[in-house]
Parts: sequence; C-alpha cells; structure tokens
Amino acid sequence: MLAVAVLLTSPYFLAMGGVVTLDTGLTAWTTVAVCAFLLAMAGAQADRRRWMLLAWSAMALAVLSKGLIGIFFPAAAIFLHCLVHRDWRLLAKLEWLRGTALFLAIAAPWFVLVSNANPEFAQFFFVHEHFERFLTKAHRREQAWWFFLPILVAGFLPWMLALAPATLDGWRRERAGTQFPWRRFALLWSAFVLVFFSASGSKLPAYILPIFPVFALVLGDWLARAPPERLWKTVLAAAVLVAIGIALAWGAPGRAGNAWTRELYAAARPWIVAGMAVLALGLVAGALRLRAGAKWKAILVIVVASIVFIDFVEDGYEELAPRQSGQQVAALMKARLDPGTRVYSVGYYDQTIPFYLGRTVTLVAYRDEFAPGLDREPGLGLASIEDFERDWLRPGDAMAIIHPDLLDRLSSRGIAMTLLHRDERRALVRKP
Repeated sequence: MLAVAVLLTSPYFLAMGGVVTLDTGLTAWTTVAVCAFLLAMAGAQADRRRWMLLAWSAMALAVLSKGLIGIFFPAAAIFLHCLVHRDWRLLAKLEWLRGTALFLAIAAPWFVLVSNANPEFAQFFFVHEHFERFLTKAHRREQAWWFFLPILVAGFLPWMLALAPATLDGWRRERAGTQFPWRRFALLWSAFVLVFFSASGSKLPAYILPIFPVFALVLGDWLARAPPERLWKTVLAAAVLVAIGIALAWGAPGRAGNAWTRELYAAARPWIVAGMAVLALGLVAGALRLRAGAKWKAILVIVVASIVFIDFVEDGYEELAPRQSGQQVAALMKARLDPGTRVYSVGYYDQTIPFYLGRTVTLVAYRDEFAPGLDREPGLGLASIEDFERDWLRPGDAMAIIHPDLLDRLSSRGIAMTLLHRDERRALVRKP
C-alpha cells in the first residue's frame, strides 16, 4: 500500500500516465516481470513455475512494447544479482525451456510478419533503433550524463529527501539471510536502468520511467519501518523546497523569451502556483501529523495533497497547449483544406499536426526517424528546399507548416506565401 502511495505522490510518474509514449507500456510490463520474478523467488516451489512463466510472458509483452530492453533489463538485473551475491544457482530456477518457448510464442510472430512485409525493418529496428541510438547521437537527443538525476529526484517529490536513506537502508538490511534479497534486486534494477540510459547517446525524460514502480517498493518498505519522528523532518524539508519552487514559478512569465510565451506562462501560473501551495500546505500538515506519531494519517494527507497538486499542474499545462501542441493550427488548416490541397512540413515536423489534421504531410528536407520509410517510398517527401520551391509553384492549392526562422529565409528569396498563423514554434502559410 505504501508503494502505491509513493507512486500516487510522484508527480512525474502520475503525469507520464497522461502522455502518449511507448515507455508507459514498457514500464507496465517490466513491472509485471519484476514483481512476478520476486514472487517466484519468495513463494513455495509449487508456485515458482507459475510466477516465472508470468515473468517470461511479461518480458515478451515488454519487448513488443518497446524492443529488446524489455528482456535486456531483467536479464541485466539478474546477472548483477548473481555477480554481487555470488549466487549463480539462481539461474537454475528461471524455467529456461518453458519460459523461452512462451516468450518466443508471444513475441516472435509479430517480428516475423512485419519483417516479411518490410524487408528493411530488421536492420532499422534491431541495429539502428537499439545499437546506433545508444552508441551515437544520430537523433540529436544528447544530454549531459547527469540528465536523469534531477528527473529522478524531483519525480519522487514529497519523498525526494528519503531516496538516499531508503537506498542505504534497503541495501544494508539484506546483508545476510535465507530469503531472496528483493530490496537489493530492486535497487540493482533501478541503478542499472539509470546508468544504462545515462551512458546512452540518446536521452529523453521518459526513458527512466521503468525505475519508478520498482524503486517505489523499496521506498514504501522504508516508509513502513521509518519512525514518524524521523519522517516529519524529511517531509517538512520537502515543504520548504516546494515553497522555493512557488517563488520560481511566480517569476516564470518574466523570464519568457517573447510576449507570446509570456502570456501563456501568465495564464498557467495561477494553476501551477495554487497546486504547489496545496502541496506545500499538505506537506506541512503531514509533517505535523508525523510529529504527533500518526504516520498513516500523515501519509493520507500527503497523498491527497499530491494528487490535487498534480491535477492543478495539469490544468496549468493545458494553458501551455498552444506552445506544445499543433491542435489550434490544425483546426485552422482543416477549415481551409480541400481534398486536393497539398500539405508540406518544411524542415520541421510537428508530431501533433498530422494527428489532429487526420492526414499525412509531405516532409521537406527532414528525415530523422522517417528515413527508412522515405528510402522505400521517396515520393512521400522532398529532399531539399529547392525541390519544395519548385513543387510549391506547380498548379493546385497548397499549405505548409514551417519553422519561423526558415520562413524568414524563404520569404527573402521571393517565394509567394500568404501567412495564416505564426508563433514561436511554427508558421502556417498558404499558396496565394
């Protein structure tokens, strides 16, 4: 129950549940795999096979969700456990024959079918999307090695100051004993995922999502045992940090780079500040209840305050939607589009616009993750700005979504365009 409470109070984990990303599916199935494995290790011999087969099934579904890391992460955690504890006997308990057969029966058919239909898929998926993405900066998503650390710490916001003591206590608690050291396994899992993605040449915030449910088990276990007189100081310190965050959020509009962004931040500010104020008050109230020795009441107050905080922040985030999403631009386009209108995305790709538009666009001087598809169907894109200029002039109606900086360059070259919309992220033009 406390592990659930930890996740409910983790703004990053709860917010990511509302984001369309493959990492949530991966996280769901790797969590099932880890928990099934731990139950297999903790249960009687008669139950072990059932739980291990569930773990193999979950790994297969994790692979279908986002690739080989669905099996690589559990395998690495088990290897590290065996290495650290010199317990190679564990490998004999993993139901290799039945598990491998079940894994392949679930995961392999889709890969075979899609590879038959798309001969380039195997190279793109297994080589490019795994090894090249990890080892190179091909997708220009490089960040500092410590990129994920503040995300991890802030992601567990009310308990951020408890991460270190929970980690140390969980590791030391299982120095010896006959039971499987599940806390250490959970910590090895979390550490490996963090180090793996920190070493990668490609970093996005959602990558470390699989850490949260597994580490929440360790943190929840620590909360169950930590004395209230120790916890209240940790919670009160978190309230102070949230109060500092309120001051920073209040000044955010003044730090915006332009008037449009400043207006959006100003509209979002009341929601975000109100949410942070609720959280700060909830943490103070929780700290007072902890000081009085009422741990469960205190945690309930913190959970409720955290959920209200996240809901308020989401409302504030919606005020930023014009900056993050192309929904409004897509609505403007749909009102002017005919079935035969050509739509270009020039040197830029906004993932939201084709979704809201209900149709694909012609990519211009943009490849990125579309490269394999464009290599196979080059007619779906234009390789250069010069190609776009020629195609723009041919008969028929046309519209284009362009990055504002590129629009200025095209306008200086005398290309006839009627501006329909422009903001910090995108410009929409129509052929006169």
